[in-house]
Amino acid sequence: MESSVLAFATDLLDEGADTFFGNLTDRAGVGGVTLASVYHEARDVFPHNPRRVIRYLEPGAAYFRPDPAAWKGRRLAPAPSTAIGERDPFAEASEEARRRGLKLHAWTVFCHNDRLGFAHPDCAPANAFGDRHLTELCPANPEVREYALTLVADLARYGVDAIRAESLHFHGLRHGYHHERYFEWLGPTAEALLGVCFCPHCRTAATRAGVPADEVAEAVRTELRRRLADEHAAAEPADLSTLAGGAFAAYVDSSAATVTALTADLAEQARRHGLRLSFMDGGGPGKGWLSGIDLPALAKAADQIETLGYAKTPEAVRERIAAFALHGVRPQDMAVILRPMASDCDGPENLAAKITILRELGVPEVEFYNYGLMRLSSLDRIGAALSG
Repeated sequence: MESSVLAFATDLLDEGADTFFGNLTDRAGVGGVTLASVYHEARDVFPHNPRRVIRYLEPGAAYFRPDPAAWKGRRLAPAPSTAIGERDPFAEASEEARRRGLKLHAWTVFCHNDRLGFAHPDCAPANAFGDRHLTELCPANPEVREYALTLVADLARYGVDAIRAESLHFHGLRHGYHHERYFEWLGPTAEALLGVCFCPHCRTAATRAGVPADEVAEAVRTELRRRLADEHAAAEPADLSTLAGGAFAAYVDSSAATVTALTADLAEQARRHGLRLSFMDGGGPGKGWLSGIDLPALAKAADQIETLGYAKTPEAVRERIAAFALHGVRPQDMAVILRPMASDCDGPENLAAKITILRELGVPEVEFYNYGLMRLSSLDRIGAALSG
């Protein structure tokens, strides 16, 4: 079983290569590192960082040096984080990983990008009222597609083994923007409908698939106005598959086809450069329909489906993998991310039992979240669990 730890480039810069890679090999005993190449805004606590305890990550920042020739004339282009200064963490990580016999993966957040969404609102998703979700990029937009394809090719320069594709899909309304507020209870149906994209590109894609996109948008607006106006209506259960006479379901299916097609294009781009592409699915089976996630189709489009195995018990991890199998994703085509921290594990035996289950099921790859957010004792826990 292959193993790696997800990490931020700032971990490498703050600690230095010897400490950073030494902890990965000597304490965690893993065979690789999955380093964030483009990442979303965050505020995190770093228990063992020698320079700071709290760090703010910039919106949509890149932690590598983009090739100017590849991005010439592009509106959507990665902007290096101010945290890296004049350095190139990916070049440093690539050199050190090769020297130490470790694999390097590029953990890349594609469509959840505040920086680019606010700078180019026409590339962001739009709800049924035309309001743009500026923390995101729309997968149906041609410029977003070219941005994603170029990003894969640019990262291939560093000799990475795989692209870990996070946020390569649509997002809902409630996705963690700072200080987002809903003082009236919207209800799950209104929240879901407010997160569906009706930008011109999504409407065009749906129309090509034979879906009356404008009629669906009107039906969604009507339903939203009813639920926003009345708290009793907000609480009513709804079968969204019947909205607009079933056309809403067909509209969402066309969004899933967009995500699958984009994933297939990126996977092919990655293969041309000798890389693999893993589609990172954080929601799990049955939870991604409105995000455009069709797991059986994506399992064919990508080289691998990666999911979160965040659970307190080994049996819960087993059940999660079994649920993917019921949705057409074989364990041998998966990677699973575990958290070794106390929130999920009460000791190395717990983590070792989860790893044993993954091995028994035939899952070929396990990753651990997240280097800088762990105590050093959690890195030791990984090492003990893997060796056990």
